[in-house]
Amino acid sequence: MRKAKPKKRVILPDPVYGEVMVAKFVNHLMLDGKKNTSYGVFYTALDLVGQKMKDSEKAALDIWKEALDNITPLVEVKSKRIGGATFQVPTEIRADRKESIAMKNMIAFARKRGGHSMAEKLAAEIMDALNSQGGAFKRKEDMHRMAEANRAFAHFRF
Repeated sequence: MRKAKPKKRVILPDPVYGEVMVAKFVNHLMLDGKKNTSYGVFYTALDLVGQKMKDSEKAALDIWKEALDNITPLVEVKSKRIGGATFQVPTEIRADRKESIAMKNMIAFARKRGGHSMAEKLAAEIMDALNSQGGAFKRKEDMHRMAEANRAFAHFRF
């Protein structure tokens, strides 16, 4: 690269929980710069999760974190062209990218769901991810399956 790498932006923690991870999630959730709306959707979704999991001793935020861990992929495949052939090479994912992929998958599959409000759809996706099911969990399993199937090309790692 000719230029220096751009500096990482510092993301301020969210106002309610004081968590940077929540602020990142809300940034992914945001559409058209409406951050207050996304905060409202996220906090409402966590309230709904808390109501559904009353019998659990965990807080709603801990349930959300556990659900994110369940849908976080460890490996992905990248295309690499070698001698006229394109191989799907399995590679490990950096920690910040893992987190980002998990958040984006959860939001994308929550948006695709049928439901009334985005908060309800997000709460349902969180519950499914916690129980190792749903679209986001299936996406993670598919990524792992692809990497496992192409393990023979791991020596092409770059």
